Amino acid sequence: MNDAIIQPPTIEYALLSPMLLVFGAAIIGVLIEAFAPRYLRKSIHMPLTLLALVGAFLMTVLNAVNGLPDAPAAMGSVAVDGPSLFIWGVILVLALVSTLLINDEEQFVAQAAAVPGSPDEEEAILSGYAQTEVYPLLLFSVGGMLLFASANDLLIMFVGLEVMSLPLYLLCGLARRRRLLSQEASVKYFLLGAFSSAFFLYGMALIYGYAGSVDLRAISASLSAVSGQETLLLIGTAMLGIGLLFKIGAAPFQAWKPDVYQGAPTAVTALMASTVLVAAFGAVLRVFWVALGGLEWNWKPVMWGVAILTMIVGAILAITQTEIKRMLAYSSIAHAGFLLTGIVAVGAAEQNAQALSAILFYLAAYGFTTVGAFAVVTMVRDAGGEAGHLSRWAGLGKRSPVLAGIFALFLLAFAGIPLTSGFFGKYAVFSAAVAGDALPLVVVGVVSSAIAAFFYVRVIVLMFFSEPSADGPSIAAPTVGTSAVVALAAAATVVLGIFPQPVLDLADQAASALFIR
Repeated sequence: MNDAIIQPPTIEYALLSPMLLVFGAAIIGVLIEAFAPRYLRKSIHMPLTLLALVGAFLMTVLNAVNGLPDAPAAMGSVAVDGPSLFIWGVILVLALVSTLLINDEEQFVAQAAAVPGSPDEEEAILSGYAQTEVYPLLLFSVGGMLLFASANDLLIMFVGLEVMSLPLYLLCGLARRRRLLSQEASVKYFLLGAFSSAFFLYGMALIYGYAGSVDLRAISASLSAVSGQETLLLIGTAMLGIGLLFKIGAAPFQAWKPDVYQGAPTAVTALMASTVLVAAFGAVLRVFWVALGGLEWNWKPVMWGVAILTMIVGAILAITQTEIKRMLAYSSIAHAGFLLTGIVAVGAAEQNAQALSAILFYLAAYGFTTVGAFAVVTMVRDAGGEAGHLSRWAGLGKRSPVLAGIFALFLLAFAGIPLTSGFFGKYAVFSAAVAGDALPLVVVGVVSSAIAAFFYVRVIVLMFFSEPSADGPSIAAPTVGTSAVVALAAAATVVLGIFPQPVLDLADQAASALFIR
């Protein structure tokens, strides 16, 4: 009897090095938590996390400069192509600045605890000013995002989804103040996230039953080769869509976002609001363009309805909000709807490249603005912690005109005002949608943007044209990390609004190298 020779798998370690470095640092972080003395952990964790994220970003740039392979890596399971590298770069930069915010959150608690009788005093003493488990959890989540956005088969995509999500469920419950609200947010996110993951997993099983493979390109090829099992295909597509649309917070799967954004620590909210959206849209693009692009006449009408509902729900419900983080959560929902207008622009190859480039630019621009906005929120504080209620922001422009002016810049960018990054982001995706014969969708998007502009301007008017109350919030002493994050986000918002061409060119180059069918 001949012995079968088992061939070892081929792993392109250089191409996968950014992801491997992040996961390696996360594992080292777990060992630090297990064996290092508590008083040394933060001094080790912080530089390790920053070095891992910077190193992964440099490796991503190096891979882009050295050229891309002709086929997906790791036996075809991970697509290291242009969009993957662009999305990896954006996620790593946003994770880096979010790490600075998470580190500074400890210092804000320490400042408050220095005041005798402060509600933070006992909490800070008990916690030792540090929750060092945050850093390995963050790294595991970022590694999952990188895998989720670049997975070239549904099984690896599910693994990336879970590795990304499970640490976030824990991070959402680590707020020191309003602990019950934070833990409630964590439980809600976990239960709804697990439910959506079940939809994704069952949809994957049905797609496998139809195509006989979980590889995205094999699924695409099966669309024209398999007949008589369309029910499996359509139900599986719907369930995959539910799992993915939950992650981007699209209506009617958006209910978790306001509660989770409000209850989670603000620095963690900044991480979620920026990086998770980028990673999730990377996965949406691969599933609906690469695997199911030949089924577009079936899923495009549904995506039209989801995009319209998401834009309207996000814009209208944001008007009714009186809590700043909930308002930003509904703003995020509306922006997910704007991005979905680019998803439905799938068509000819040239049209796909334009739409993909627009989506990539929008994700980068929105990510920086979002991190900057939440960084400002961490700095506006009163005796009860962060000043979440909008009434507490009255007269902030007179107390701190620079900080209020920067926050107004971010709000104007969200509204899509010219000379901000948000304007070119919306212009790019709407132009791609018009080219994809989705003009009615663009009309709804423009109307929703006008509605959204109302609540953004309302906050600006409240800050600059209202008198501050005597017991109004104070501005936390700016730390180096938070100041750097706010400055970087403001600079990116202005530069991408005045001179967006270099980033648009990078997005164009990335969009031309997607592994499609």
